Amino acid sequence: MTPVLLVLAGPAGSGKTTLCERMVAEVPGFARIITSTTRAPRPGEVNGVHYHFLTPEQFDAKVAAAEFLEWAWVHKTGNRYGTLASSVLEPLAAGRSLIINVDVQGVESFCRAAQANPLLAKRMGTVFINVPIPELRVRLTGRGESEAEIAHRMETAERELEQIGKFDFVVESRNREYDFQALLEIWRRVQARAEG
Repeated sequence: MTPVLLVLAGPAGSGKTTLCERMVAEVPGFARIITSTTRAPRPGEVNGVHYHFLTPEQFDAKVAAAEFLEWAWVHKTGNRYGTLASSVLEPLAAGRSLIINVDVQGVESFCRAAQANPLLAKRMGTVFINVPIPELRVRLTGRGESEAEIAHRMETAERELEQIGKFDFVVESRNREYDFQALLEIWRRVQARAEG
């Protein structure tokens, strides 16, 4: 089977993390991309398993060497997160299918990288998990987030929705099972395209 890369984005509360975890757990040959961060490991986290933990200096050096497909500051925490090209291209070349969830800007960076990399261009599919705004508010409220945090996330979701036309596929979220089946169908379509 031809390995592919699925890049998921969507608002907080859209279920993209759950979808990624389920693909890895239930679809043989799928793995999550191990991303990099400047934040310190939390108890139980292992370097190279949960993240590639880098010092700010190491991160700077990799940025300067253009080793990231995408990276961003997370201003709330003051840390940086990114996806090393080697964390994507090496597993793909070795026959593993990959899945990652990133923000909308991260997807744009992946798309730019695909323009310069034929392997990525052929094997990548971008997926937006779309949740109707009223339903999104219900989901976020159910997670026990503060009203200020919900308001911030809703604003971000409105901005993200403006980018929906840039994605290869859109899952109109209904529930966990429906969304997973929709993602499996997208995976099959990306795979067929990669083999064609």
